Amino acid sequence: MPTAVISDIHGNATALRRVLEDIESRGIEKIVCLGDIVGYGPEPLACIDMVQEKCAWALMGNHDFGVLYEPTNFNATAEAAAFWTREQFDAEPDENERARRYDYMSKLRVRAVENLCDDDVPVLAVHASPRRPINEYIFPDDVNDAPDKIEAIFDRVSNIALVGHTHVPGVFSNEPDFYPPSEIGDEPVFRFIPDEKAVVNVGSVGQPRDYDPRASYVILSPGQVEFVRVEYDIKDTADKIKAIPQLHDWLGDRLFEGR
Repeated sequence: MPTAVISDIHGNATALRRVLEDIESRGIEKIVCLGDIVGYGPEPLACIDMVQEKCAWALMGNHDFGVLYEPTNFNATAEAAAFWTREQFDAEPDENERARRYDYMSKLRVRAVENLCDDDVPVLAVHASPRRPINEYIFPDDVNDAPDKIEAIFDRVSNIALVGHTHVPGVFSNEPDFYPPSEIGDEPVFRFIPDEKAVVNVGSVGQPRDYDPRASYVILSPGQVEFVRVEYDIKDTADKIKAIPQLHDWLGDRLFEGR
C-alpha cells in the first residue's frame, strides 16, 4: 500500500486542501507529515485540524517548535509570523479546541522509523536532517560544497530517509549526488538502488522554493518514490496573507514564483 508524504504546509490551507484531494483521488489511504504545519501562512488552525484528521502521524518542524516555544534564529519576517500564529491559537474561544490543538502540537515527535514503502525496508523520517532533526538544512549544493556534511548525515541513515525543511524536492544519494525531479527521467519517479542509501526531500505543500509554485508532495511505494505537483489557487492564499498586517506581503508574493 503506498504512502503519501507531505511537509512544510506553513499555514497554507488552500494548498493543503488541494493536495489532500489529489491524494484521495489516487486512492491512497495513508498520509504522514514531516512538520512545519504552521508558520508564514494565514490559516494555521485549519492546517492543524486537517493534519490531525487526515495524517497517520506528523513530526515537529522548526516553525511548529517556534510557535510552541520560541522562534530562535528566525529572521524578522518569520519571527513576526510565528508570534502572530501563536496569537491565533490563543484567540480560539473554545477552550477545548484550544487545548486540543496545543496538545497535538506538543506531542509531535522529532523522528520516526517505519516501513512506509510496504517492502520491509525501514524508513527514517525527520523534518530537517537525520543529524539535526528540527533545524539542519540539507541543500543540493552541499553535495559539492560540503561533502563532509553529507557524509556525516548519511552515517545516520540505514536505508532511506525522508526530509523537508528546504522546500526543494529531490533525492540525495550517498555517491554523493542530488537528483531533482526534473532530472530523474520522463516520469518524476526515482527507483531506489539496493545497497545505496537515499535521502528524499519531499518538497513543500505550502511554500515551494524550487521556482515551481505548485504544491509538492511524494508517494512512496515498494522500491520507488514518485514526486507529485499540484496546482492550487495561489492568489487566494496571497490575498489572505496581505489582509493580515502582521504577515509581510512578500510571504504572499513569493508564492507566485515558487521561491
